[in-house]
Amino acid sequence: MATYPRENQPNKEKMVIVLLDGPYISQYADIGYRMAESALKLGYGVKIFLYMDGVHLPLKNQNPRDFPSSSKIIEELIEKGCEIKACVRCAAARGYSDQSHYVRGVEITSVYDLAEWMDEKSKVVILGS
Repeated sequence: MATYPRENQPNKEKMVIVLLDGPYISQYADIGYRMAESALKLGYGVKIFLYMDGVHLPLKNQNPRDFPSSSKIIEELIEKGCEIKACVRCAAARGYSDQSHYVRGVEITSVYDLAEWMDEKSKVVILGS
């Protein structure tokens, strides 16, 4: 298993990835996962914000037949040091009123956290339609 830098260094490059699409409907989530993994390997601090249908990505008990499980990929990214948050309004609108619907490590929070992340002089990538 690859080793990833986990220290919270003050001068560390930061990347924020905003995912707008849910699993299994487009390649945007897969592209975001690959970008996050690559950035972590390069030593970036990586944060992913799940917005709109992106809040479906970390749902527990997904069992896709022909695709990798998005929730398992989310868990792996968290284990490697990625911080992942989901928009509270988007989650509630889709029936996810609390974090029990999500894999461990995903936080349901306000969109204001995304604004704070963007204000940290991060590189920001928005993927979705």
